[in-house]
Amino acid sequence: MKIIIIGGTGFLGFHSLLEFRKKGHIVNTISIPDVKLGDWFPKEVEVKYINVFEQEESVLQELLSGYDALVYAVGPDDRVTPPAPAYDFFHERLVNSCGKVIDAARNAGIKRCVVLNSYFTYFDRIWPELRLAEHHPYIKCRVEQAERVIQAGQGEMDVIILELPYIFGTMPGRTPLWKEVLLDRILKMKIVFFPKGGTNMIAVQHVAEAIVGAVERGEHGQRYLIGDINLSWKEMLNIIFNTLGIRKRVITIPTFLAAFYGKRMKKLEEKEGKESGLNLARLFQDIQSKELYYDPSETAAKLGYNRSGVQKAIEETVYACYPDRF
Repeated sequence: MKIIIIGGTGFLGFHSLLEFRKKGHIVNTISIPDVKLGDWFPKEVEVKYINVFEQEESVLQELLSGYDALVYAVGPDDRVTPPAPAYDFFHERLVNSCGKVIDAARNAGIKRCVVLNSYFTYFDRIWPELRLAEHHPYIKCRVEQAERVIQAGQGEMDVIILELPYIFGTMPGRTPLWKEVLLDRILKMKIVFFPKGGTNMIAVQHVAEAIVGAVERGEHGQRYLIGDINLSWKEMLNIIFNTLGIRKRVITIPTFLAAFYGKRMKKLEEKEGKESGLNLARLFQDIQSKELYYDPSETAAKLGYNRSGVQKAIEETVYACYPDRF
């Protein structure tokens, strides 16, 4: 197949284009020029530098003509804190802009489409009593994104959703986002106070395999929950500290104390005119103190992606964040 990846110079897009090439597919990308490409990037992959958020649908349709399949691998994700209101920011990019691209792909004759989404939508479905989409604008927009793009297929294009958990790994030219949002913060603490709970995690290579599997044999309208192993926050932090060769005491704090801290963070956000996609006033009781666990074995078998290697991926992430320490 001939594949076009929106965001192929980004973290997930880059690894998926390598996997597509390994499987014998022809692959090109539409990206923004936010990283300098070197010898590490395949010369055979054509890169068109275009911001899809800013383009008219007619222009996108022309760009996407001649391809068999599309992978939509651009965000933003929940680690971005935009100016308030957060819903408007995420809705414009995750729903409106993504929907515009998928409409253009269908009209260009593309028959297969994979959109990268979030595992928060899965928990929104199985925990209706928490009303996650109602309380967290990022989750609401991810739910709306999936609905919008599946509908965009209109019987002419198969649209497949991949719901992704925590992802670790590296790529050339980019410092992992985990450095700013997690590692720098916990390294400043003499004693690390962290909520109870944990999450499913996966190595980026296996996400790439799942993306290829979804393009090759995913079913229209399906939401595939991707993942590998379940780790508690304490287990994850211990891997990070062991990799750095340091010892830090990790204390699990009660949910009500974590929630109090979250409310303080939200007030600071409001003073700066910003708003997180995950409502900080409810983040800890709704999400961070939960066990975001599940068994992905059925999906892994369906899409044909491998598992294991999460610890190694976390270690490699730490190395990439602090190369001067090693």
